[in-house]
Amino acid sequence: MTVRVLLPRLLADCTGGRTSMSLDLPESATVRALLDVLATEHPVFDRRVRDETGALRRHVNVYVDGEEVRRLSGLVTPVPAGAEVMVVQSVAGG
Repeated sequence: MTVRVLLPRLLADCTGGRTSMSLDLPESATVRALLDVLATEHPVFDRRVRDETGALRRHVNVYVDGEEVRRLSGLVTPVPAGAEVMVVQSVAGG
């Protein structure tokens, strides 16, 4: 199955300048599986999105079809075929 991944410009330097991509995933994919696929090709991206335990970093939000995964099942949230997954990295400043 294919899903579309959208990334902010802040993370594009970790993905070869790409802010969107299509990924082929197995039918029973989860957010964790999607991030694992991205980590294989883009290890720096993975270090910016997940901590050493594999959990999402505090300042990173992931949305599956507009729903924030922390409000669903976290990293085990299913990713359906044709889904749009958005990774958002919070920016602080003043």
